[in-house]
Amino acid sequence: MSAHPYDHGHTVAGWTGCGIAVVGTSVLGAGVCTVSAPLLVAGVAVDVLALLVTWVLHLVGWGKPSGPRPREEWSWRVRDSGARAGHAECLGCRLAGRRGGTVVVTAPVTVTASGERAERAERAGADAVGAGG
Repeated sequence: MSAHPYDHGHTVAGWTGCGIAVVGTSVLGAGVCTVSAPLLVAGVAVDVLALLVTWVLHLVGWGKPSGPRPREEWSWRVRDSGARAGHAECLGCRLAGRRGGTVVVTAPVTVTASGERAERAERAGADAVGAGG
């Protein structure tokens, strides 16, 4: 259970991009402190890499659309099933050529530590059948 009543947007794309960007910014800072052009260039290159990695992960469904998400999609392990069509107001999706005008409604998919995929809608349906019998 989450300790906060709202969606922070923790996603695989966000965490991965942030981690790479921290490394790039650290290298960039070291370049500023040591007045080293190669470190400055390397830091900028790693930060650009962080941007590209985050964008690619968002496009394959490990990011999130703009705005709040339903509570059952707050886990960082939930993949965004609507990413293939694109998000309507997302600059990254528009840059990739995905306009996102259509809304695709599917059940959220959770990926477990063992790599198995389980759809919450199937689980909820099985629970309802088991409770009714």
